[in-house]
Amino acid sequence: MKRVVTIIAVLALAGVAAAAILSERGTSRGLGPVSTHVITRGDLLVSVTEQGTLESSNNTEIKCRVRGDNVIISVIESGTIVEADDELLRLETLLIEEEINERTKFAHLADSQVARSQADVARSKIAISSYLEGQFISELASIQKNLAIAESSVLSAKNRLKHARMMARSEYASELEVEEKEFAVAQAELSMKLTQTRINVLEKFTKKEELATLNGALNVAKATHEANMETAYADRERLNRAKEELQYCVIKAARGGMVIYPTGKDWSNAPEIEEGATVHKDQILLLMPDLSRMQVKVGIHESIVDRIKPGLSATVTMPGRSLEGDISYVAAVTKPAGWWTGNVVKYDTIVELPETDGLKPGMTVEVEVVIARHKDVLLVPTTAVLETAKGHVCWVKQGDSTTRRSLRLGDSSDMFILVEAGLVEGDEVVLDPLANVEEAQIEAAKSLDSGGRRRPIDDEPEPVSAPPISD
Repeated sequence: MKRVVTIIAVLALAGVAAAAILSERGTSRGLGPVSTHVITRGDLLVSVTEQGTLESSNNTEIKCRVRGDNVIISVIESGTIVEADDELLRLETLLIEEEINERTKFAHLADSQVARSQADVARSKIAISSYLEGQFISELASIQKNLAIAESSVLSAKNRLKHARMMARSEYASELEVEEKEFAVAQAELSMKLTQTRINVLEKFTKKEELATLNGALNVAKATHEANMETAYADRERLNRAKEELQYCVIKAARGGMVIYPTGKDWSNAPEIEEGATVHKDQILLLMPDLSRMQVKVGIHESIVDRIKPGLSATVTMPGRSLEGDISYVAAVTKPAGWWTGNVVKYDTIVELPETDGLKPGMTVEVEVVIARHKDVLLVPTTAVLETAKGHVCWVKQGDSTTRRSLRLGDSSDMFILVEAGLVEGDEVVLDPLANVEEAQIEAAKSLDSGGRRRPIDDEPEPVSAPPISD
């Protein structure tokens, strides 16, 4: 009903001009400067008309595959028909070529580090084997030899001590000689124990300590080698990626067809795809539309979007032809409004079209969406209806006077409103009552507050009682 009110307010200012059109629905009679219209029954077509843009429902997107910001040095003209492998767009390559040179140097340096660390790992493994199979065995054998000598010395010292004691009992040797032999035995046994301790230390501690040191050095060498390998791999991947991106700087058509530029931002005045423009990774550079699957994108005002449903029919008018289509999609969320849209909130709506030759993306078309069709209903001109705080009214001519009628209205088009109650066929209503009926001017004044704004409905006291609604 808000839309009805808006239509009434706009068309009420042009009521006299619209009277000539109303003659198709009923008879308008001139009463001096006053025009009237005879109420009749007829068909009411409710529709909304908006401007839309023709586009393909199946676009092949060609995106930028080069990282960072890149400058376009050449691009094919939008709308050109191309063959497969034709060049479409070329990006500046100077920075990528410099990166390839740098990455090549780093890759070689990383390879040399890998070779060096690999040699360190092999050297650390050899050092462990060398210690276990060479140095440790040699040291152990040397100490074991000293132990055998010490054991032999102990045995010899004991034999000499035994002989000295036997000679002392026969008084052939003095006690001093016996003591010297005893001291020699004690010294030999101490030397033997010391050698045994050296063997135990070598086997239980020195060997473990040396192996821990050698294994630590091996682990460090392995970790360094793995780090160098990762660095070399990363540098090699960066080099390969740079070489790959160098190929992406020249974009060729994967198939034949039309090439167009993507639609720019609503607030942008200049195209985003042109020579000298800067583009970034994953930005859509070009589109190759499927011309056999075309559709129209149109914005539907928020005031009526609730009445627009998938499946409704729509007439698409373009220069030289009209096509019938069906609504396939209505956005659930509106696009942001701003100064570029005049702060008007609209919802994207898609109208599918049948396969037709000669359609080109980007064409501006007019879309009429049929919201409802009412058959054989009572119709009143929008210019005959006035909105008040208590509802809608009109004035019916009865002889030389007019009578105020309260109305219950239904659906509406730009010119007519469906009457549910308040009028009957044959009633003669006054067109543009604000200009021709003094009572209408008084009613309109009541509906305005002190600031000249329309008061909300039910915000006023009851108006003077009006004549009852006629059957």
